[in-house]
Amino acid sequence: MGSFPGHVIPGTLFLVVGVWHMLCSIVRFVSSPEAFRVRVWNPVTVFNEKLKYLELYVIAIGGFIDLCIELLYSTHLRLFVGGVLNPSHMNNFEHSGMLLMFVVFGIIVLLSEKTRFLPLPHQALCLIASTAFCAEYFLFYFHSTTHKGLEGYYHLILVILIGLCIVTTIAGALVPANFPVDLSSGIAITLQGLWFYQTAFTLYGSMMPEGCRLQGNEVSCRSTDSQVRGELLANVQLFSMVFGVLAVVSGAYGVAVSKYGHPEIIRLPQVTLDG
Repeated sequence: MGSFPGHVIPGTLFLVVGVWHMLCSIVRFVSSPEAFRVRVWNPVTVFNEKLKYLELYVIAIGGFIDLCIELLYSTHLRLFVGGVLNPSHMNNFEHSGMLLMFVVFGIIVLLSEKTRFLPLPHQALCLIASTAFCAEYFLFYFHSTTHKGLEGYYHLILVILIGLCIVTTIAGALVPANFPVDLSSGIAITLQGLWFYQTAFTLYGSMMPEGCRLQGNEVSCRSTDSQVRGELLANVQLFSMVFGVLAVVSGAYGVAVSKYGHPEIIRLPQVTLDG
């Protein structure tokens, strides 16, 4: 089924990368709208030039650490039973495969940016990122662990958010000069990270809806009404996250315009009621 750390760790990675992507997208656009291009990653040069590739190291190393937890720690190194993959840990093997795709993505981008062995344009890197999200999408959609009831509803919302990540990264390759596409990609990744956190606190933490509880490896609700109430609560949580992220984006855009705003941005015509 999963665990609290099993959702918080990837949620943290997605949240950090998503927020950084949103902020960088806004600053790059307001600083130079004509030269704006979609980026699948953003250099970290705020504090020190040596941290330029920090985002890529977070993706590659963070994904690798999470992969090791899933593949080595959670399975207690009992990878095979009777010469075949241990059926008790298929869930961990599936998660490891998904995480491996993000590790590979981070390594490919590092090779592309830091060496001459694999020079790829950003459009190609966007497509590679979309394959990693596709692997994640297929994992949660065709999961060997049967998600039912309230747990299934939380994972359904997660699948939708992953789908948005796929669409926005592919769109970034097709329209590489589009600011809304780049910003939407950061928003989708951020929401996915937040939803991992929400799933962890709801299904494995203190926010379990009234009338539902975690029994062994399943979430059970004492009645249909309790489950429906839990699903409605999930909708409210999602709407609150969307509202919060959009509020942060609006505030960040206003601050960025006042600090880095290009004259072209500042002189945008103001819409009035009389036209």
